[in-house]
Amino acid sequence: MPDPEADRLDALHAVLKSGSVVKATRMLNALHPSEMAHVLQSLPPQQRKVVWGMVDDEVEGEVLLYLNDDLRDELLRDMAPSRILAALDGLETDDLADLVQDLPATITREVLSSLDEQRRERLETALAFPEDTAGGLMNTDMVTVRPEVTLDVVMRYLRRLKEGLPDLTDNLIVVNRQGRYLGVLYLTDLITNDPDDSVAEVMTLQVQPMVATLDARDVASRFEHLDLVSAPVVDEDGQVLGRVTVDDVMDLIREEAEHQFMGQAGLSETEDMFAPVLLSARRRALWLGVNLLTAFLAAWVIGRFEATIQQVVALAVLMPVVASMGGIAGTQTLTLAIRGIALGHLSATNMRWLLGKELAVSLINSAAWALVVAAIAWLWFGSIDLALIIAVAITINLLAATISGALLPLLLDRLGIDPALAGGVILTTVTDVVGFLAFLGLATLFLL
Repeated sequence: MPDPEADRLDALHAVLKSGSVVKATRMLNALHPSEMAHVLQSLPPQQRKVVWGMVDDEVEGEVLLYLNDDLRDELLRDMAPSRILAALDGLETDDLADLVQDLPATITREVLSSLDEQRRERLETALAFPEDTAGGLMNTDMVTVRPEVTLDVVMRYLRRLKEGLPDLTDNLIVVNRQGRYLGVLYLTDLITNDPDDSVAEVMTLQVQPMVATLDARDVASRFEHLDLVSAPVVDEDGQVLGRVTVDDVMDLIREEAEHQFMGQAGLSETEDMFAPVLLSARRRALWLGVNLLTAFLAAWVIGRFEATIQQVVALAVLMPVVASMGGIAGTQTLTLAIRGIALGHLSATNMRWLLGKELAVSLINSAAWALVVAAIAWLWFGSIDLALIIAVAITINLLAATISGALLPLLLDRLGIDPALAGGVILTTVTDVVGFLAFLGLATLFLL
């Protein structure tokens, strides 16, 4: 079935290519800000500047929100301070907090001074918490009510709100006179109960607030398990600070997925596909250098058995098989463990069970595939001894790969190192070194 959104974007690209500026501008500004960001990110640098100039001033701030960090920084560097201030005007507090952190200090001060006192306090509250916490995700735009008022009073209050309800409001937060959290009043309960009932009679007490310091992964987990649309955020004393909404959680989940995917190649999820050549080269050089060091380590192990390889040439032919089998098996376990940590399913308490299960799986697979590889080696080179040696080496490497794949993510996470970035490089080193050492070591002992 055709995708209307994809068709619109393709049509816009075609118009841009034709050079029809007026038509392209009209088509571009008919898109949602997220679609505009998509167009900008799919264009080479020179075309980006032209298209960015076509974006209506009123939606520039929203478009910036959807761009990757690299492209956003690039556009902000070329924007005059007055244009940046105009673009940020009208953004929700949580969105404003996301952008303000990427601005130069001078612009940030101007943004803060341009806000009214209430909005400035809300922004400063949002900026007080790290990005990867509930406080960093929260929006301070919310509606609070007291438990003693009637539903009729609440309805009249909502009708008088000049700007209407904040986006994604499915409930009102009930607080006491000191602003401490008591519960929530769902809008469905508000409109379906007797107007003379008090908020206290109708409110829900089961919704647990999130402490502002709660890790963002735990926030996402709660939204997933409880099917939340929004959730209140409080400080350590129960004082209501704001709320987290499902759109922010969806952004978090997408970023985490991109991080896991890009991290396997040593890239950042904010990597701009059309970034300048030198910038991209510099970023990737680090992991290429790390990989080179690990490759030399594996080469050094092979070099220790140079005499063995010279006498039994078949070893050089079969070595990649041992390393490759271990690499695949380890990557499977590593990916599973990294995903478990990201979802909050894996910790030191249940690691032993996972390790036992993965070892059992590895034993079954190693037994089956070691026999297959041994049979092929025997038919190819006509040596039963060589066949047995490669079978044992594959078994050893698969078990080592499984243990490494299971334990590395937790160890790296505890050391403050991102498992998605470093896990694959370290695992490859382990499987190469153990595989070559087992295969060539056994060959040296039993074939010479």
